[in-house]
Amino acid sequence: MIDLKFIRENTEAVRQMLADRRTEAELDRLVELDARWRGNLTHTQSLKAHQNQVSQQIAERKKAKQDATETIAEMRKLSQEIKELTAEANATKAEIDAILLTIPNMPEASTPVGMGEDDNIEIKTWGELPSFDFELKPHWEIAEQLDIVDFQRGAKVAGSNFVLFKGIGARLERALIQFMLDLHTTQHGYTEISPPFLANRPTMTGTGQIPKLESDMYRCDRDEENPDSDLFLIPTAEVPVTNMFAGEILTGDELPIYYTAYTPCFRREAGAYGKDTRGLQRIHQFDKVEMVKFTTPETSYAEHETLLANAESVLQALGLPYRVVQHCTVELSFAAAKCYDIEVWAPARQRFLEVSSCSNFEDFQARRASIRFRREAGARPEFVHTLNASGTALPRVVIALLETYQNPDGTVRIPAVLQPYMGGLQQIG
Repeated sequence: MIDLKFIRENTEAVRQMLADRRTEAELDRLVELDARWRGNLTHTQSLKAHQNQVSQQIAERKKAKQDATETIAEMRKLSQEIKELTAEANATKAEIDAILLTIPNMPEASTPVGMGEDDNIEIKTWGELPSFDFELKPHWEIAEQLDIVDFQRGAKVAGSNFVLFKGIGARLERALIQFMLDLHTTQHGYTEISPPFLANRPTMTGTGQIPKLESDMYRCDRDEENPDSDLFLIPTAEVPVTNMFAGEILTGDELPIYYTAYTPCFRREAGAYGKDTRGLQRIHQFDKVEMVKFTTPETSYAEHETLLANAESVLQALGLPYRVVQHCTVELSFAAAKCYDIEVWAPARQRFLEVSSCSNFEDFQARRASIRFRREAGARPEFVHTLNASGTALPRVVIALLETYQNPDGTVRIPAVLQPYMGGLQQIG
C-alpha cells in the first residue's frame, strides 16, 4: 500500500494517479478520516497527560490524608471519555486501512500515461518472425491431431476453459517446467522454492490480490467465524513466495534474495468469457515458473532490468521471437510501479501473446505484508522492494512452440534445448 503520510502530503498527486489509471478510490473520505484520526489522537494524548498529572495529585492528597473523592469521580469520567475516544480512533483507523488497501501503487516516472494497450510502448524485439510456405494450422488443431491436449475431456472434468494434457503433451509441459527451473537456478542465481498451492486471506492481501481482485480468485470453503482462515487457490507463485517473509525483518547482507518456483495457477478471470477462449490462450488453470526478488530500494530498478533479461532468456533459448512492451498507466497492474510485458509471437494467430509480466512493486507489497530489513545491526528498519516476473507462463509458450515449429505433415519439431528433457525426442508425431 502507499504510505499514508505520502498521501497526506501529496494528495493531488495521488488524485492525478487515480485519474491516469482510470480507477476510483475514496480519496476524499480517506483525507477526512485521516484528519479526524490525527485530531482524535492529539486530543486523547492531551487527556491522558492531564489524567497522569491529576492521578499524581490524587496520590499526594491521599498521602496527606486529604479528601480526593470528587477528583477521583472526575477522573473516572475522564477515563471513560479516553476509552471512548480510543475506540473511536481504532474504528477510524480501521476504515483508513480498508481504504488504503483499495488504492493502487504510484506509477514510476517513466510509465507513459495512456488509455489502453495501444498506448503501451514497444521497448525492443528479438528474433525474426518466421515465414512458411504452407498453410499454418492454429495450435488447437495441431494439439488435437497429435492427441497431446484433450480440450473436451478437460471441460468435462472441471468445466469450460480447463484442459487436459496427455502423453507427449504432458511430457512437454513437464520438460518446459524443468528446463525453466534449471535455467534460473543454475545460470541466474535463483533458489528454487516449492510453496503451498493454497494461501490464506492475509497472504493474498499482502501481494495485492485482495480485495481488488477477489472476484478472480478461487476460494475454498469459508469458516464464517474466522474470515482470515479463508484459503484461496493461488493465482501465481508470487503470492506464497513473496509472503514467505511477511512480518519479518531481514538483515541487509541477506539482500538481494532471488527465488524461483513452479506452481499451477488458478484464475477465474471474471468478465473474460468469450474473449480469446479458443484453445490454450485463456484457461483457468495453467502452469507457470515464477521469479521473485527482494532488494534494497536503491537497487530495485537495476534488478528489474536483470529480471527482465532472465525472463527473456527462456524464449531466446527456445528460439521463439518476441517483443517487450512497457505498460502505460491504465494497463499497469494494481500493485506495480513499473511493468514490462514479454509477448511471444504466435504465427498462426499472427499476433503477440503475453507470456510474462515483469514488475517492480517498490515497497507497495512490503508495506502490506510488513517485510522490512536493517542495513546494519541497530539501524532503523526499512521496507524492502519486491519484484516478480513469470519465467515463464506455459500455455502461451506451448501455443508459440506448436505454431512456430509445425511441419507441413502435421508434426512438430522440438527445440534442441528441450530434447534432453524429452528423452532425446526430436519431434512430436
